[in-house]
Amino acid sequence: MSAFMLIFRGSPPYRDSPEQLQQHMQKWMTWFEGLTRDGVYKGQGAPLEAEGKVLRGARKTLSDGPYAETKDVVGGYAIVEARDLDAAVEVARGCPSLERDGVVEVRPVRPM
Repeated sequence: MSAFMLIFRGSPPYRDSPEQLQQHMQKWMTWFEGLTRDGVYKGQGAPLEAEGKVLRGARKTLSDGPYAETKDVVGGYAIVEARDLDAAVEVARGCPSLERDGVVEVRPVRPM
């Protein structure tokens, strides 16, 4: 088994009612509960706040950020375990953000 990072990228903004937002969040909770029950969710990962700082280059230039197009904003991440990349992609197919045209990037975690 190998570790994979699921990177959740922004979906278009929705103007959900509080009830709709609660229903969508429940889908996330149900998905993570299923991944935990299946033994693939490693419990590492969380939603990210919108603000932050960015360091760049050898001079370590600091700027506010991250600034990106909505489709590129990383909203959160999770670490899962799967036998290979294809199996990790199958895990990612259940992500609730895909229902809202979100993006899930699946990346192998390099062992150190």
